[in-house]
Amino acid sequence: MTRRTLRDETLLVLALSLGASGVSALISFIGSVTRPGGLKDQAATLNASAAPGRPWLDLAWQLFGITTALVPVALVAHLLLREGGSLRTLGFDRTRPWPDLGRGAVVAAVIGSTGIAFYLAVRALGFNLTVVPEALPGVWWKYPVLILSAVQNAVVEEVIVVGYLLRRLGQTGWTPVAALAGSSLLRGSYHLYQGIGGFLGNVVMGVVFVLLYRRWGRVGPLVVAHALLDIGAFVGYALLAGKVGWLPTA
Repeated sequence: MTRRTLRDETLLVLALSLGASGVSALISFIGSVTRPGGLKDQAATLNASAAPGRPWLDLAWQLFGITTALVPVALVAHLLLREGGSLRTLGFDRTRPWPDLGRGAVVAAVIGSTGIAFYLAVRALGFNLTVVPEALPGVWWKYPVLILSAVQNAVVEEVIVVGYLLRRLGQTGWTPVAALAGSSLLRGSYHLYQGIGGFLGNVVMGVVFVLLYRRWGRVGPLVVAHALLDIGAFVGYALLAGKVGWLPTA
């Protein structure tokens, strides 16, 4: 395939997934900074109820959203298969489960502890919205859905923004430094709805994840790390919100 074909393919994948999320986050950020009041007095809510007061319908919407969000990953798998590869080419498989789990847990522990401190600091300085990781009703499926949502986020972001994007950028002639910058800035862009802190923190995380991917040659550990980070954020907030004084709530 020509470079132009690969470039167009990459743009279409991003337009159907995290590239579109980046544009949406930018529009949301513009709305936040132009609204009266400071950023920390506004909230960015994740995992909200889709049908308040109707738990079974709400569950159906939650599962629908999680499933359809994974479609771009299936598209990436199809595109890789067309060129004679697969998701295994990106290191997303079950051939090395324990090293992936171990490395991912270590990365999550390091980034998670520093990430919480960074979020609290930038919010206190007025550079970030108050992030509300979950606002689901207290029903039996709440925690399973939060865990599924975390895993979905991890798979979509690491497969597309790290494994697939770096592969395609390299095939279209981008230098390693430019590809690292592109991947990291994209990761920051679709977190801009959280504020400047969300953008900068995720750019740094993107740089770290790209360097680890190049060292290990696998997105598996990154998916594990990201899933653990999001599970900690979603479930931790559900358990601690309103019970500890240091955790901001809307």
